[in-house]
Amino acid sequence: MPPLSGIVPHKKSSDLCRRRIRYGFALEKHPSMSVCIKSLIRNLNLVIGCTVGCAYCYARNNCRRFHMTDDFSVPEYMPRKLRILDGHDPRVFLMTGMSDLSDWRPEWTTEVFDRMASNPQHACLFLTKRPERLDLQTDDDNVWMGVTVTCEAEKGRIAALRRHVRARHYHVTFEPLFGPIEGLDLTGVEWIVIGTETGRRRGRVDARPEWVAGIVSQARAQGVAVFMKEDLLPVMGETGMIQELPEAFKQRVWNRN
Repeated sequence: MPPLSGIVPHKKSSDLCRRRIRYGFALEKHPSMSVCIKSLIRNLNLVIGCTVGCAYCYARNNCRRFHMTDDFSVPEYMPRKLRILDGHDPRVFLMTGMSDLSDWRPEWTTEVFDRMASNPQHACLFLTKRPERLDLQTDDDNVWMGVTVTCEAEKGRIAALRRHVRARHYHVTFEPLFGPIEGLDLTGVEWIVIGTETGRRRGRVDARPEWVAGIVSQARAQGVAVFMKEDLLPVMGETGMIQELPEAFKQRVWNRN
């Protein structure tokens, strides 16, 4: 799959998100245009709250800003949102944009997975930073299980995911990227996402081009699709941007436009 690079001239990367899904065609029809990942993947926040406590957590800040729950450190389940999965139009959902799957109670997981199984028109992505706490198995073809890796010390999460979660599809998110990561074993992984830290946190770390290039090189050698988030545009430049989607995602994104 060739890299898809570039961006509309004189547009900031933050403007990409504002244009939303009407530019979802960019990857297919206009390969010189980068897009915001939020125009392709929708957050479905069935659980809000997380106990991991990352210093860079954007979800915690959003929860406080918009008063989503009283205490972000106490995850809350919102089953009324399950009806969104009954929508007919195929979509790609991130199910853990405001939570970590390791915090989900077993009864929440069971109810959500049952609903996903009844709606195979959607693809549903999960992320965790603590795969060792999970013991899951799913044969559903529309479920994608993943881990977040931000630095060399965390790359063992990928192997832990394969041990503790038996699934048909795996993905890895390298965001925010805090340093170079070598010796990646991406066996079974079909898609990776790479991004830099955003926001105004004191001590914020901006990804370096060589860190990103190192991960891309390893993914290429192992046949894994790569998606660079729009915030990497100032880091990588127009010609360095790569935005690839698995075939299963492209079918769902393009079919609804």
